[in-house]
Amino acid sequence: MGRRRGLGPGFTRDGDGAGEDGGRRVAWRRPVARSAIPPPLPANETVHDRTWLPELRATLCCTAGLLLVMLLVDLANGTLTPWRAGCWVAVALVLFAVLFPPRVTAGDGWLRSRGLVRGHRVETDQLVVVRRTDGMAPRLVLRDARGGRVELDPKVLSANPVLWHRLDQGVRRSRERGLLRCGAATLQVLAERIDQDGARAVFEASGLE
Repeated sequence: MGRRRGLGPGFTRDGDGAGEDGGRRVAWRRPVARSAIPPPLPANETVHDRTWLPELRATLCCTAGLLLVMLLVDLANGTLTPWRAGCWVAVALVLFAVLFPPRVTAGDGWLRSRGLVRGHRVETDQLVVVRRTDGMAPRLVLRDARGGRVELDPKVLSANPVLWHRLDQGVRRSRERGLLRCGAATLQVLAERIDQDGARAVFEASGLE
């Protein structure tokens, strides 16, 4: 007696179809390919940096851990006093303020970066300058025709393709209006890097790396 062949991965049975399997009619349907490209965003939808919360948690853990170590050292040495405890708390608060990650959000025609105390916003469809500053902490500097200025880490855009999409939409409008005359090379390099990171993530997710 021969064995019945399975339908194979990606195929499903159905009550209506052209094939037969043990007296039952089956439908041979190919798997439907799912697009990896997200649907277009509504014009009024605001997008956020999805890495901000993990970075904030890491900052809190780092600050709290350092404060705990300093208090425990003082306690073990018998030198812990209210005054010294207050000093260590002040040091921890300063460290938290320094490490606090700015939160980047973007919408149709604008982008904002908000720190612990204040925020900055630019109109991305009125950009006049885009440049990159290199160093220990590279930054992408955006300036619009109204004087708005935002600095952000390029890694934020690499980790958030939707944020990059919002910025790219505004950049295209600025070029069409003749406002953005410098920064094309910077944006091209950034776009290529984001495309490479996106392709690498797709290969890793599919096991093809």
